[in-house]
Amino acid sequence: MTTRNQDATPLTLAIPKGRLQERTEELLLSRGYEIRFKGRKLVAEDPGGRLQVMLVKNSDLPTYVHHGIAGLGVCGTDVIYENGYRFFRLMELPFGKTRMCLASRTDYRPDGDAHRLRVASKFTRFTHDYFQDRGIPCEIIRLDGSVELAPVLGLTPYIVDLVETGSTLKANDLKIVEELATVSVVLIANPAYYKFHYKSIDALVDTLR
Repeated sequence: MTTRNQDATPLTLAIPKGRLQERTEELLLSRGYEIRFKGRKLVAEDPGGRLQVMLVKNSDLPTYVHHGIAGLGVCGTDVIYENGYRFFRLMELPFGKTRMCLASRTDYRPDGDAHRLRVASKFTRFTHDYFQDRGIPCEIIRLDGSVELAPVLGLTPYIVDLVETGSTLKANDLKIVEELATVSVVLIANPAYYKFHYKSIDALVDTLR
């Protein structure tokens, strides 16, 4: 029999739809938190009443945590950077690590750059800051779809994107020019929420470790 939390209010956690959802649910289950979303419902609670989980769009997750709709969130450091909100980073999770890379066509020669990079990316804040910090002029074109198409179709010679295995790049005749950063998945907390619930949150972190 599952024992219900002595605190009647469960901790609230936002997790992203997509590739990280299943891994997050597996981690929670391995630590005794059974989360099942029934049908098309986007909110679920573990039988012990310790955790209420919300399923949200990856790019929206920091907004929900920032405004306190969810006190906690599972999110990539890339998404956090793009949103610009400040959170407490409680722990790095043991999955989802990837690389932020600059890539181009395999046959592209940088002597055509004319002292200014043209880059397509959905990570426009990161791309701007990265090249500005290094004094490299850069024109950035925002794309929200498959950025690999930009060099293939001649929109830009370069892209900045997440690379996990590199198979998508190879399939489109692209190559990694430079690895710009390592991206990890972290458990974050709204600072005000943490101050009110730190004992329960610290216990959750200890369990997840």
